[in-house]
Amino acid sequence: MMAIENLQRIVPPLTEWFRAFARELPWRSDPLPYYVWISEIMLQQTRVEAVKPYYRRFIEALPDVRALADCPEEKLFKLWEGLGYYSRARNLKRAAQEMVRSFGGEIPGDYEALLSLPGIGSYTAGAIASIAFHIPVSAVDGNVLRVASRLTGSEECIDEPRVKRFWEERLTCLIRDSGTDSGLFNQAMMEVGALVCLPGGRPACGACPLAACCRAFRDGTWERIPVRRKKKARRIEERTVLLVRDAVSTLLHKREDRGLLAGLWELPNLEGSLNEGQVMEYCQKLGLKAVQIHPLPEAKHIFTHVEWHMRGFLLLVEDMQEARQSGQLEENRFLAAGTELIGERYPIPSAFRPYMDFLGLRIGSEAPALNPPAAEIIPEGRQSLSGEYRENRG
Repeated sequence: MMAIENLQRIVPPLTEWFRAFARELPWRSDPLPYYVWISEIMLQQTRVEAVKPYYRRFIEALPDVRALADCPEEKLFKLWEGLGYYSRARNLKRAAQEMVRSFGGEIPGDYEALLSLPGIGSYTAGAIASIAFHIPVSAVDGNVLRVASRLTGSEECIDEPRVKRFWEERLTCLIRDSGTDSGLFNQAMMEVGALVCLPGGRPACGACPLAACCRAFRDGTWERIPVRRKKKARRIEERTVLLVRDAVSTLLHKREDRGLLAGLWELPNLEGSLNEGQVMEYCQKLGLKAVQIHPLPEAKHIFTHVEWHMRGFLLLVEDMQEARQSGQLEENRFLAAGTELIGERYPIPSAFRPYMDFLGLRIGSEAPALNPPAAEIIPEGRQSLSGEYRENRG
């Protein structure tokens, strides 16, 4: 399948380089199985620097498997708020509950048992097994596939499952044959891919411990290796986002339990790029009486397969109490809550960050910090229905 010559030569320079240059990361200093698991799930599709504050906050709030298994979903999502790919958080809880049922509340030190748990595939199982339990198995992610492909000059498409399986088997054999520490080797391969053998740009071959045995470096083929499938173009969706407020509350909406951002709280939003008249009409349908409407800046948010192009409106409405009492809001999955309560309890997807900023709320790892009050978004010289539009923080 692939020409692989003297692959064992990489082990000594690779592991020596890692010992000398590895980043200091909070989950590396104390690689308990639970810490390794949480960090690896968070690091999927997310940069290391972005993960650090989330990881610290998560471990402080949910220090072990049983705490995670018992965590209410809304609290879990609040801890995850801003990280995206919320199915990861759901699978964490499902896996923790299975660990409580089947493994006494402990993470199993067995590769096949790890694979049986929700949200844990071959890479994550390999990472936990090798780093936390020193089981001699590989952990092959995109970084490792890129490094391995360039080392051997392979032009096989790394998006093919058979190619990943090949490298999992080959690197597991390498680990076992060389007798090297599996956790050390796997982390070193990932670290070279993250810091040196970079994607989407010229790799830092001059700093690479493996340059002497790298075919892509020798042949100058790094630009076309690794081979990837062409990505499909994202679907563009126009959305109109509404920041609906009375004197003390902001309106939130809970998304459906399936689909994009399933089950999360959001700012109310509508399909299409609507004008003021259409927005006012929608507000009336909810039983809300708008007093003022102001346009908010346009924004864009990119999901994996969808790109939202958003325009926004701030609507100042009369007291939402009447609409709440009628049950009309609750029937349509709406909730009116004060700013401080939203910041503490309700997880809001990062797609709405540009508009949550106008509330003085930050999403995600910065969520506990509150910015200046929402009164500042009212144009100068204008007042709300209560005379002075101030948030009630009592």
